[in-house]
Amino acid sequence: MSDAEVRAAVERELPGVRADLERLVRIPGVAFDGFDHSHVERSADAVAELLRGCDLRVRIVRSGGQPAVIGTRPAPPGAPTVMLYAHHDVQPVGDRARWESDPFEPVERDGRLYGRGAADDKAGIMAHVAALRAFGEALPVGVVLFVEGEEEYGSESLERLLAEHRDLLAADVIVIADSVNWDVGVPALTTSLRGIVNCFVEIRTLDQAVHSGMFGGAVPDALTTLVRLLATLHDDAGDVAVEGLSVGVGAAVDYPQERFRAEAGLVDGVQLIGTGRITDRIWTRPAVSVIGIDAPPTAEAPNALVPAARAKISVRLAPGDDPKRAYRALREHLERHLPWGARLDVVAEQAGDPCAIDASGPAFDAARSAFRTAWDGTDAVDIGIGGSIPFIATFREMFPQAAILVTGVEDPHSRAHGPNESLHLGEFARVCLAEALLLSRLAAGTGSVSES
Repeated sequence: MSDAEVRAAVERELPGVRADLERLVRIPGVAFDGFDHSHVERSADAVAELLRGCDLRVRIVRSGGQPAVIGTRPAPPGAPTVMLYAHHDVQPVGDRARWESDPFEPVERDGRLYGRGAADDKAGIMAHVAALRAFGEALPVGVVLFVEGEEEYGSESLERLLAEHRDLLAADVIVIADSVNWDVGVPALTTSLRGIVNCFVEIRTLDQAVHSGMFGGAVPDALTTLVRLLATLHDDAGDVAVEGLSVGVGAAVDYPQERFRAEAGLVDGVQLIGTGRITDRIWTRPAVSVIGIDAPPTAEAPNALVPAARAKISVRLAPGDDPKRAYRALREHLERHLPWGARLDVVAEQAGDPCAIDASGPAFDAARSAFRTAWDGTDAVDIGIGGSIPFIATFREMFPQAAILVTGVEDPHSRAHGPNESLHLGEFARVCLAEALLLSRLAAGTGSVSES
């Protein structure tokens, strides 16, 4: 098929693709503990049905976790095989009062489709489906479509699934549709991602709560002690003060401060933290955040000294760092700066490797060409991501000869993981076209698409 024929075929399929995306968004498939996992099962069944409609051989698989879906179609003689990855589970919605509409009832406003999972990552699934539908029986490459069911919950069973189905999943190129484009109207290839280390930190200063008037001023309360300890994680400029964390090579892309502030939703007057270029701060350097604290709610707090307080700390690691080494560095920092002889307990929760991708070679050339055509002459930008997709390291280990392309359906305004998550429908159409063109170009480069 020519580029014009591919474009026409994708445009023909888009109305049905959107309708199926909306059906997926209506399924509240949250894999976190405490949620109704029957919805995750429903989501897997719905994805399996979509893949069967693309004439793929489909199976629903699991390895002690939530269901994943694998669909396969063999390659034509001499053509490469491409794995297309996405995930069908979604983040919890959080405070529903912050949503402008029902998170599981898709609604279009101003050219964007709102709903939990509309961007992350059910649109990724449907971009794959759109490309397959566009080609129909004339699919020019072999396809392995792998749709995970617990990515948002940490991909706990992913490594086992990959090992158990390794031969079935083997591919020359892997397309991971779970990232973001540089801007509306500007595509991107993600070439670096930070790793992650999460841990719980508990401070205890008392056996039990005691009267704040009788003992305050001489006895340290746990919450004040915890706050003082957490304050040592950054210096006065806001740079991370934990010794032993790696710093990566500076990024080549500039991120204008006003654009960054607007996209982050920063309140007027709030200063940015850290030093150096913004892209370095969010892509290639570590970041430390306090993302939760357990302490008495203010409305119920008695006039008593808090005996114990607990915080959750999240550390994003620069490409090239090691999660185990970073956790040790964080723990040693906390022990070294512990105030007033308090009792400290640190418990690791989650760890994931950072990733740097050498985005050179025929598969990346094919992707850049496809993006340029889909975005009407606009070249793709190589970007880093401050967030983490730890399983990319697992894919690289399992399939070392495959070229890994990290693409995305999101844009900086998608608010993935937050309230009012949305998908830019015009950009989604370009993503669908780009993927179909990519498959066409990979077929045209038969025999030389994998990395050397």
